[in-house]
Amino acid sequence: MVEHRTPNPGVGGSNPSWPARNQSSAKRASKIGMATKKKLRNSRTKSAGKAEAARSESTFSLSPAAIRTFIAEVKAEFNKVVWPQKKITAGLTGFVLVLVVLISSYLGFVDLVLGKIVTSFLG
Repeated sequence: MVEHRTPNPGVGGSNPSWPARNQSSAKRASKIGMATKKKLRNSRTKSAGKAEAARSESTFSLSPAAIRTFIAEVKAEFNKVVWPQKKITAGLTGFVLVLVVLISSYLGFVDLVLGKIVTSFLG
């Protein structure tokens, strides 16, 4: 029979190794109050976000200045992206292509076999 040992034999049983304590009713009530406050705060921020989105949609324009600003912001975001090296990209692309060929070959073989089985039954 195999002896089962804990990874830390000097440490007590459960984690935490002391029993849980009962919370007083005042602590429970304050937690309920905090949860309600969080729900109210979240609903306020959601409604504020919707109002801001509605305002931003109404100020949308295709002026040349707005387009230039948009392109400048896109360039700034693209500069923040950490692009993979060409060697890694080429390796992963090759891996994907090999995987596609293998899986499509497998599925084609299974289709061929199942087609032969069905035609042999239907004759």
